[in-house]
Amino acid sequence: MSGLELRELECFLVLAEELHFGRAGERLFVSQSRVSQLLAALERRVGARLVHRSSRRVALTPLGERFLERLRPAYDGLHAAVADARAVARGGAGPLRLGFQGSACAGLLAAVAAFEAAAPARSVDLVEVPYADPFGAVRQGAVDAAVVLLPVEEPDLVLGPVFSGQRHTLAVTRRHPFAARDRIGAADLAAVALIGAAAPAPAYWRAAHAPGALPGPAAATLQEALSLAAAGRGALLLCRPTAARHPRDDVAYVPVDGVPDSVLGLVWHREAETETVREFARVLADSPLVREDR
Repeated sequence: MSGLELRELECFLVLAEELHFGRAGERLFVSQSRVSQLLAALERRVGARLVHRSSRRVALTPLGERFLERLRPAYDGLHAAVADARAVARGGAGPLRLGFQGSACAGLLAAVAAFEAAAPARSVDLVEVPYADPFGAVRQGAVDAAVVLLPVEEPDLVLGPVFSGQRHTLAVTRRHPFAARDRIGAADLAAVALIGAAAPAPAYWRAAHAPGALPGPAAATLQEALSLAAAGRGALLLCRPTAARHPRDDVAYVPVDGVPDSVLGLVWHREAETETVREFARVLADSPLVREDR
């Protein structure tokens, strides 16, 4: 069946309905001779006659009847698959599945509310993305787009709006000497083992979020990382808003000076970009809270 032409199948289906080469040609916008050519090509692929034709009548052969019975649902299913793909590409099917790491910040939630308000039929499903796998959900199609911590150096992903530059804090056990400090500097990070993300987070991404000189344990989730910090296994560098949303009696959050801010960005897969994703990116970029963060 190598080289099978969809037009040959369409011709057979129309001819099976019309049982007349002239009328089939009119429906297909081709000549009567072209209908004959397409049918003959299909019959050569099959290896037998599908249609009896004479000067007085056109009828399906028994094999043609059997072929029609199997072909019609398959052809309808193919059209349905294409229609569904078009609907998704245009943003007309289902909610926007939006991933986020750690917790959804105020700027992101404001953009979600504005996006839904602009078109009442639209909705957004929020999905938490694992701390140790910032890009996996986008690549696997589990989400349509995700807000993740920068840096992003993935050639198959598109980096959209960048926002929410926030100062860092260091999460340490209450027993740590830093817990009594009002703040620490970048040089102080060399004295502690920083908790990093586990694989499959890329090495460059893990290094950016645990830039200390001493290697520390790796964590798969934010809660796991905070538990390691509470147990005194290491210290965790995280942005101030995330620290504020995760208060713990056994963890102290100490402001850190002299390190780059924590920055978020919206990413999506280059080959799965839809108008819905592009529209949300525009709304996110125009959100007042996001503009203030930039």
